[in-house]
Formats: sequence, structure tokens, C-alpha cells
Amino acid sequence: MADHRPPTIDPVAAQHWDCVAPAHSPWLHEEVARRMEDRLQWIRLEPRAWGHWEPVRGGLQAHAMLERRYRGAENFVTETRAYRARAAAAFLAKPWWRRWGHPAPRHGPAPDGGVQMLWANMALHMSADPQAMIAQWHRALATDGFLMFSCLGPDTLRELREVYAALGWTPPAHEFTDMHDWGDMLVQAGFAEPVMDMERITLTWEKPARLLQELRELGANLHPARFPALRGRGWKHRLEQELARCLRGSDGRLALTFEIIYGHALKPAPRVRVSEHSAVSLQDMRALLQADRRPRE
Repeated sequence: MADHRPPTIDPVAAQHWDCVAPAHSPWLHEEVARRMEDRLQWIRLEPRAWGHWEPVRGGLQAHAMLERRYRGAENFVTETRAYRARAAAAFLAKPWWRRWGHPAPRHGPAPDGGVQMLWANMALHMSADPQAMIAQWHRALATDGFLMFSCLGPDTLRELREVYAALGWTPPAHEFTDMHDWGDMLVQAGFAEPVMDMERITLTWEKPARLLQELRELGANLHPARFPALRGRGWKHRLEQELARCLRGSDGRLALTFEIIYGHALKPAPRVRVSEHSAVSLQDMRALLQADRRPRE
């Protein structure tokens, strides 16, 4: 498993989505962020600094919860696109919760080894190169710091996939990675003790049009085998009819399943064997020396 790049994600489509994704947080992302923040109560480490990865899409409201939990801690806001960076800066400029001593966020990438907690909500499943993204998170974390992330899992949209398959249409979305594979990637990137968890959330809608609108806000179909041209009004009308027929439950509402994967992992002290031909980075050497000074139990 040397290469974990998702085989069903078109890199060009993923880059395009990253450039045009709406500059706001979908409701589902905010709800997942709220549930993930609740899990922080079980982690004893109090970071002096923490990083928020792409909060505009991942959940700007979650930033307030994290600031309240880690009062006084420095925080970095990282957005990879300029238009979302402007949206984040505008939203976080003078919110009401920062009137009582919360440090203002620093916009831009966290320095290497500069944070003890990295928060990344609902970003990984839309990346064509998740290994590179995980490596960025690893570099930003200090030794003994921890990562908190979430993403969509393979059971997501299973009802919609069944509808498309029954009609002989190309897939409605790319495949989502299993949580065990995410755990393997974390270990390969240098993380330790990954803990993976999942839950399923069912969302319901009254009408097919509202369902499709919310799906467009959540993401895009990045599958290489997706329909290569524009669909017509007749196809959309047929789709809405099929959704109303196949997804309607006993309560009269249309339902879709979303599998949510939660991940937590630590960045351990690097293990480097020094010989006369070894090259050790200054950051790794400092971490090794600090680890040697820790009291042994």
C-alpha cells in the first residue's frame, strides 16, 4: 500500500472544485464539527497553540467552540485559496466571543512544529492527494501534538449510488476511503496511535430539488467516469422523479446516508539513528534532545 492516492478522484476536477467551492460552511460540516469538538473533552493535552485547517468549508462556527475550549491559546487559520482566506478573515474579525481575552487568530500556515493541535474538519475526502495533505498536517504539529480530523466514509450516498446503478448511469460521486486505510496513511506519514471511529448520519428532505441543492453545496462528483458533458432539463426532471420514487421513506421525506469518519493521532518524537553519514534536521534534533530530558518513570 505504497500509494494511497484515491483511484476514483480526477485531480483536475478536484482542483477545479477547490477553486470554486462556496465560501461558506454547509450545515452538515458544522454539525460534524460540533460532534468532533465534543470528543476533545477526553484529551488532556492543553495546546498553547492550535491550527484550524480550511475553516470556511470545514466550519467557521466551530472556531468559536475551539477558542472557548482553549482560552488564551494562540491559533492559526489556514486557507489554501485567497477568496476563502478573505471570507475567514471577515468572519473572524470581531466576533462577540473574542471580547473577553481570546487572542485574535493569525491568518496563514502555522510554522513547522508550531502547534500542539491541528483541527481539520471534512476536507480529506475531497483531496486528490490526501497523503500530501496529511504530510502538511504532520509538519505543522509539534512533537507530542495531536491531530483531529473528520471526513466522509464509503457508505456515504449509498442510496443515491443504487439509484444511478439501477438506471445504468455513471457514478454520482467518487468512492470514499475506508477508515482503516486512513489509519494506515497516518502511520506512514509518521503519526502514532491513530484512533479511528465512524457513525452514520441520515439527512432528509421534503423535495428532490432541495436535496440536490444541498448536495451541490457539500461537494462535487470527482469520479473520472462521471458524465463528461452537460445534462439537460429532461435528465434533471427524470432524476428528480427517480429520487422521489426511490428515496422516499415511510414519513414521506427523502433520505440519504452519510458515513462520518473521525480520526485522532499523535505526532511522536522522531526516531533517528545517527551515524557519521546521517543527516538530521534541526527540528528533529531539538525534538530528540527534548525527549531525552524528559524524566523516566
